[in-house]
Amino acid sequence: MGSFKTLHDIDVAGKRVLVRADLNVPVRDGRITDLSRIERLSPTIAELAGKGARVIVCSHFDRPKGKRVPEMSLAPMAAALGEVLGKPVAFVDDCAGPLAVQAVAALQPGDVLVLENTRYYPGEEKNDSVFAQTLADSADLFVNDAFSAAHRAHASTEGVARLLPSYAGRLMQAELEALDQALGNPSRPVMAIVAGSKVSTKLDLLGNLLSKVDVLVIGGAMANTFLAAQGISVGKSLQEAEMHQTARDILAQAEAQGSEIVLPVDAVVAREFRAGTASEVVPVTAIPADAMMLDVGPATVAALVRRLGQMKTLVWNGPLGAFELAPFDRATVALAEVVAAATEAGLLVSVAGGGDTVSALRHAGVADRLTYVSSAGGAFLEWMEGKILPGVAALEQ
Repeated sequence: MGSFKTLHDIDVAGKRVLVRADLNVPVRDGRITDLSRIERLSPTIAELAGKGARVIVCSHFDRPKGKRVPEMSLAPMAAALGEVLGKPVAFVDDCAGPLAVQAVAALQPGDVLVLENTRYYPGEEKNDSVFAQTLADSADLFVNDAFSAAHRAHASTEGVARLLPSYAGRLMQAELEALDQALGNPSRPVMAIVAGSKVSTKLDLLGNLLSKVDVLVIGGAMANTFLAAQGISVGKSLQEAEMHQTARDILAQAEAQGSEIVLPVDAVVAREFRAGTASEVVPVTAIPADAMMLDVGPATVAALVRRLGQMKTLVWNGPLGAFELAPFDRATVALAEVVAAATEAGLLVSVAGGGDTVSALRHAGVADRLTYVSSAGGAFLEWMEGKILPGVAALEQ
């Protein structure tokens, strides 16, 4: 990861600072249901405003596909940002037209303005140079604080960064530093936990991690595919029969380069996936033909805990089981508590990310006890896959 400039490197007093935020928050029936992204963004906005900048916030929301969709306006997010900051936040019903120009011109040092949804313009997702220039014309400096949108080469993430002096905001900075600590220049040994429903969607991820980690733990339904590829009957468990040879190839690759792949040794199985259903713990070699594996068992958790005690760094993507429904959350919760305790004791650097992972760690009550938990979703996964993120590359010196 290259070097990048941060807010430490600039004097923003009196300057017009365009901040690329991620205000793409969950909304239900017109109400914001989770303020996490706005809360994590607020320190950058507060710092810039406190130093006398004229702060102009831009973001996308949902997928209006280049058209005005009233239900996808950023007006509610502007109001929520004002509540989180504890100060007035202005909103303008455009991001690139005369109304936006007038609103920016009216800003005083310390003011905050939220522009309307950048995706109302088709030039946003096309990374159109004219649209990017229009956004750049409104500002003197650009601050990208939206790592979660950094995997997209859009006008407001990549295009503008090529046109203005550009810097990483505090959230972007924290994310990049945590990711570098996890896989860029980690303390070894390094363990990665990768889980999910399909091997086919995580081939790039597995391939990249094999070259970077010492121990790779595979959980979730992905583990079923790896077990079945070795001739183990997994009953009615979700698996990808067409990926068996790929799974064997990955196992062979790991052995050839001296990486260790860890698979479950026991499983929590049930005949159906519903609340209150009967379940039992069996060795993975004894999964009944009419049952499905919905979590890893206690012997697997114990083995992971022992292995974790030898690690210095952990990267975690994906819960070990179907954590949404008890008792299939037990393995994820148990391991999460051990990871949190080791982190707090200074024994482990722990970085986690991905939508289900964040939800699982919150469910376990430890999301704020790990070294860093990324809410970036797709950008976090593409970083784990070793891909170049356009929004980050544009900031690098």
